[in-house]
Amino acid sequence: MTITDDCTRILSKLGVDAALYTNGTLHSFSPVTGERVAELPQHSAAEVQAAVARAADAFRIWRDVPAPRRGELVRLLGEELRAAKDDLGRLVSIEAGKSPSEGAGEVQEMIDICDFATGLSRQLYGLTIATERPGHRMMETWHPLGVVGVISAFNFPVAVWSWNTALALVCGNPVVWKPSEKTPLTALASQAILDRALARFGDAPEGLSQVVIGGRETGEALVDDPRVALVSATGSTRMGRQVGPRVAARFGRTILELGGNNAGIVCPSADLDMALRAIAFGAMGTAGQRCTTMRRLFVHDSIYDALVPRLIKAYASVSVGNPLTTQALVGPLVDRDAFEAMQAALEQAQAAGGTVHGGERVTDAGPGAAFYVRPALVEMPSQTGPVLEETFAPILYVMRYADLPAAIQEHNAVAAGLSSSIFTTDLREAELFLSASGSDCGIANVNIGTSGAEIGGAFGGEKETGGGRESGSDAWKAYMRRATNTINYSRALPLAQGVVFDI
Repeated sequence: MTITDDCTRILSKLGVDAALYTNGTLHSFSPVTGERVAELPQHSAAEVQAAVARAADAFRIWRDVPAPRRGELVRLLGEELRAAKDDLGRLVSIEAGKSPSEGAGEVQEMIDICDFATGLSRQLYGLTIATERPGHRMMETWHPLGVVGVISAFNFPVAVWSWNTALALVCGNPVVWKPSEKTPLTALASQAILDRALARFGDAPEGLSQVVIGGRETGEALVDDPRVALVSATGSTRMGRQVGPRVAARFGRTILELGGNNAGIVCPSADLDMALRAIAFGAMGTAGQRCTTMRRLFVHDSIYDALVPRLIKAYASVSVGNPLTTQALVGPLVDRDAFEAMQAALEQAQAAGGTVHGGERVTDAGPGAAFYVRPALVEMPSQTGPVLEETFAPILYVMRYADLPAAIQEHNAVAAGLSSSIFTTDLREAELFLSASGSDCGIANVNIGTSGAEIGGAFGGEKETGGGRESGSDAWKAYMRRATNTINYSRALPLAQGVVFDI
């Protein structure tokens, strides 16, 4: 069975209408083989606006449905995802090039956020606030916000949608999803799975969840529509620079999840065996195509020669190959552009005095139309040139350090601020890294790598990462509007701050 046949089998099994992925102008390719697996019709700007109109109509109904009832829909979605986990996970592997374990793990992440959001539907609470006026009560309440637009990236083609959609639905909002043009099939499959949950739910309004397929024009139509109250966009910093101002110009809200030039610091007291494993997965997993991939590593002078040669050996021996037919740990880059960007970065690193280990194309790992590479470890004399930029590929820049505060300063001296980690058994070093004087990232870890976040914690970062938060903790508040309420149950009318106004 070819990959195309496998895609067709899975999509048919999940109930996706063949008309949605045949005879269109958007071509979908699998990075596993470079093979074209589908041709999808694209939505015009007018069709996007029509989808938003349906979502706006749905909002006027859904916002009045009690939140625990809304949570029931998300609970049913979790059940449907459990039933479809194997099929959807394999489709993720085919379309994004992930290993079967990572494909299944991404679907498990969808299931986990459904569980989280179902419980959350009974916890959308505000505060009772002390008031200075006798006979008064002050409180805050939270209300549904409106239509939520989701723009997702190829590297987590379904998990990011689920983070947003599970929370948006329990908070009372409809969703219009524009997936990456590189991974549209997993979006159609996810919507079909949700459609099954909607059929079981029974009385949800039409237009509560929709998918729009296309490129830049499709995304711009979603971003610019004033009826879209919140745009949650995941992708490059370049994309965020365009989305953020356009939404702000119409006073809409954004959740931006953008680039990450993530780093780790290995201290003299670190457990080197643990650090080696964590760094290897953080830097090489998903072929370096995670926003939380470890891209920089600072190693103390005293242990550099004990750790880095072991890392170089691991990079030289790690298995690279077809994730669907082998047990390889490293799969393909998404396309030629990613490969060329990686090679350009390595050339710049060499020009800046770096010593490159690996980085070559592995031609026997797959067909010529696919791009398999050996992960690259680059020993750099200092943090300069390409080290300061995010290259979405498996490149790890390694540098020496002698003083931890200085290493933290270098760690923070990049534009992005997503994820970070320190490896140490010294309590003082760990606490310094987690303090206000430590990592300036939205995620700061001790003795684990930079990737592998759980849904219970809010996910996101600072600076050019965009400042948005998705998934757990109190990220739900971004999908709602807050109202401060004061109730006077007395027969008097005292004013705040002692103001007197008698007539």
